[in-house]
Amino acid sequence: MENYIIADNFSLLAKLMDIHGDNSFKAKSFANAAFQIEKLTVPLQETPQDAIFRIKGIGESTGKSVIEMLQTGQFAALDEYIRRTPPGILEMMRIKGLGPKKIATIWKELEIETLGELLYACNENRLLLLKGFGQKTQDSIRASIEFFLSNRERFLYAEVESFAAELETLLRSTFAPAQVAVTGSFRRQQPIIDELEFVIGAPIDQVAETFKTMEAFNRLDNTDDALLLQFKEHVKIKVYGVQPEHFAVKLFTTTGSDAFLEKFFAHTGQASGGAAATEEDIFREAGLAYIPPALREGRANEVALAAANQLPQLIQAADIRGIIHSHSQWSDGLQSLEEMAKAARDQGFEYLVISDHSKSAFYANGLQPERILAQHEQIDLLNAQLAPFKIFKSIEADILNDGSLDYPDEILASFDLVIASVHSNLKMTEEKAMARVLKAIANPYTTILGHMTGRLLLSRNGYPLNHPQIIDACVEHGVVIELNAHPRRLDIDWEWIPYALEQGALLSIDPDAHAIAGFADVRYGTLAAQKGGLTANKNLSSFTLAELEAFLQARKQSKLR
Repeated sequence: MENYIIADNFSLLAKLMDIHGDNSFKAKSFANAAFQIEKLTVPLQETPQDAIFRIKGIGESTGKSVIEMLQTGQFAALDEYIRRTPPGILEMMRIKGLGPKKIATIWKELEIETLGELLYACNENRLLLLKGFGQKTQDSIRASIEFFLSNRERFLYAEVESFAAELETLLRSTFAPAQVAVTGSFRRQQPIIDELEFVIGAPIDQVAETFKTMEAFNRLDNTDDALLLQFKEHVKIKVYGVQPEHFAVKLFTTTGSDAFLEKFFAHTGQASGGAAATEEDIFREAGLAYIPPALREGRANEVALAAANQLPQLIQAADIRGIIHSHSQWSDGLQSLEEMAKAARDQGFEYLVISDHSKSAFYANGLQPERILAQHEQIDLLNAQLAPFKIFKSIEADILNDGSLDYPDEILASFDLVIASVHSNLKMTEEKAMARVLKAIANPYTTILGHMTGRLLLSRNGYPLNHPQIIDACVEHGVVIELNAHPRRLDIDWEWIPYALEQGALLSIDPDAHAIAGFADVRYGTLAAQKGGLTANKNLSSFTLAELEAFLQARKQSKLR
């Protein structure tokens, strides 16, 4: 059992104990143990049992619980609390703004045990009768519940990626020698997946009979050519069965969105893909260059570009030359600056832009001015040691409520580049958000606009912005637009990339890495960027070290005029 699972179990138990009003001292001890275990760098499963009790924050009771989980994979105390807790209460714990104390009040004073009841109570303003609940709290809880209920059967691409690969391998083995391929929104690299879709080159009756023998797949529905299944109460799976000779056509028609297929068949003057042997044949017979699945959304002019043989050469993960936007132990990162830099170098990157949090981010150990000087001294020393690899001096500066950045100009001038981001007071009207972000873009020291809307996919909607106006402002002021590559952000949304490119914007695929492992997120950013038609020459993190240095130098000179 991995450390994060043990920590999550302890954290959940502490919250449930608070909800039930049980021993607060024990609840705090489990919460503290969770906090300490999250920070461990050595797996507990590789730690001798007697050493576990010497770990800071691990006492006699928590230590025994750790050993229980490592040896049995179970945690009896947590299981008992879960048994005693209504399922709806457990769901409430996933609602933003509802902590254990508020949940306990709702449960015990209003006798509400489901999200549906709670939503109804919000609509009836019943929460306003409770101590500690005001209008803003009630409105926030209502909005969070509505968002949760609309997304609970949806998954991030990154969450289902490994399962999709495993399932594709299983299906190929099970149905061999029939062809098997993933299709639908996953093949188009959509950031959010409602269901995984597969095409199998075998009659649907045969496919259905085979799935009857496969454990863990629950049949939900079926059509003339498809089965809708669910795997262990998780992601839904749609499987198309088709005669082998129609495999390519079915793969083509189930990959493209309805809008794309409408444009494609309007171009060809046909109503189907014919009887082609491969997808490449389908495009060739239509007089089109092959359109990658990521572009088959029908939201741009991909068919016209394919007809003119002018499709963009889409950016690839291998085109990323450096890591821009990363955090170290100087703020809230997991590893030291030296460790982050050496890891980036060893992974083949040419540079690292270290952009720890600024002073307003007190919750993230943001850098006060004196600590900036100390960090810059360390960067100078490391650059002398690691050359030709280079660490750039940067900061993720908070965009304050009035749109200013949270350092004076003389400090901002000491950085090679500045990433400006909104981190606080995210609940804004569009008017307020626009004024705040536009002022930050106009700041001559802002180099990159970080995670434009502040969204967290399937968790938090971003603050409302007029995207064209923000993009136009970035172009006007020479500000790079970040495509934050963390799979929960992917912000700027890929749908706005075509407009940004048309206006001449420069983007940057940045991992926002808080640990070395986070460097790998550039891949998810690349997958999203491909959907928007981004090319390597329009991506800042694809610049070579020399190109980035020249870009930053030229930009500073232009701003000082």
